[in-house]
Amino acid sequence: MQPLILIVEDDPALLELLKYNVEKNDFRIVTTMDGEESLLLIKEEQPDLVVLDWMLPGVSGIEVCRRLRTKPETRNLPIIMLTAKGEERDRVHGLECGADDYMVKPFSPAELIARIKAVLRRSSEGEVEDQLTYEDIKMNLASYKVSRNEQSIHLGPKEYKLLEVFLKRPGRVYSREQLLDMVWGRDINVELRTVDVHIGRLRKALNQKKQPDLIRTVRAAGYALDQEKI
Repeated sequence: MQPLILIVEDDPALLELLKYNVEKNDFRIVTTMDGEESLLLIKEEQPDLVVLDWMLPGVSGIEVCRRLRTKPETRNLPIIMLTAKGEERDRVHGLECGADDYMVKPFSPAELIARIKAVLRRSSEGEVEDQLTYEDIKMNLASYKVSRNEQSIHLGPKEYKLLEVFLKRPGRVYSREQLLDMVWGRDINVELRTVDVHIGRLRKALNQKKQPDLIRTVRAAGYALDQEKI
């Protein structure tokens, strides 16, 4: 069966153009112009990939992306974000919210098709590898199990998500604001020190056997999963 593509775009003319070109390339198509409805459609039948406009009435594309990434059943659903926003900080924000790729309008339908095929290919390859590792820490994304040096570790939901963020990009320094946005959500009213509290819990869980602390605190910057000590 051909992959199912959900297109979420509130411009009727662009939606029709995208629909025509994606269908022409033998993909199955579902469309909507509404962010809230897109979440309902995904719940009814999960697509293989979502083409998602940033600016939508009601629930924005960024919020749709964030909600999908917080749910176990859609956390790895491929998403290509469409937007008229072209500045670097906007592209970074789109990718940090969980999008797999990012296209700035206007773009050619041929480029979108190429991006869809590339993201689907990467997603298919990624399904073979559902484990994140760094040093002696392992996280199985399918079973939600974490271990260190082959010893099982129990983590709360926020600590698990924090560790997942770190394991996906070892060595990268994340600010408290970035971690708050990625783990708790941008619209949640949570103090920055909450991040420090949960980092402390994560450290305690990972270092039960007096192992080296792999979570590096970068003064005035944030945290990283890194062996380097400063």
